[in-house]
This record gives sequence, structure tokens and C-alpha cells, in this order.
Amino acid sequence: MQYIALIYTDRDLEPKYGSAEFDSYMGGYMEANKRFRDDKVMVAGEPLEAPSTATTLRIRNGKVETMDGPFAETKEQLGGFYILDCPN
Repeated sequence: MQYIALIYTDRDLEPKYGSAEFDSYMGGYMEANKRFRDDKVMVAGEPLEAPSTATTLRIRNGKVETMDGPFAETKEQLGGFYILDCPN
């Protein structure tokens, strides 16, 4: 059976990219990647760009509207995903 695992993060709480704290912070992510590959359950997985790069699409009355940036203001944003194929 295939599953999707979503990775949420609060970017305001993340350590600065490139710092020793950031490397430690990413340790769990790297460990999960290795485990999923070693267990041969990972179908796909990707990080996502920052919410500031988002474009929101809406269809209203048959017309497509586009807006730059995320539609909703939230503390946590979707940072990435995995698709896993697991027996149970």
C-alpha cells in the first residue's frame, strides 16, 4: 500500500541554514531518508520551496485566478513529502 508522509515546519523556528544547529536539525531528515532507502520503501520524496515562492490558483465561475504567495497565513508550512510503498 502506498502512503504519503507530509513534512511540516515552522520556518521561524528553524536554525539558520548552514549553521551547526541547522546540520543537527536536519539529522533526523537525513536519517529518515537513509532508513526509507535501506528498507526499499521510498517511491519518491522532495523538499518544497519556501512559501514566499508559491503561486495559488483558484477557479471561479470558469475563470482561473492566480495569486503570488501562499493563500493562507499559517505558522507551519508544508516543507516536503515522501511517498512510501509499505506492506503494512
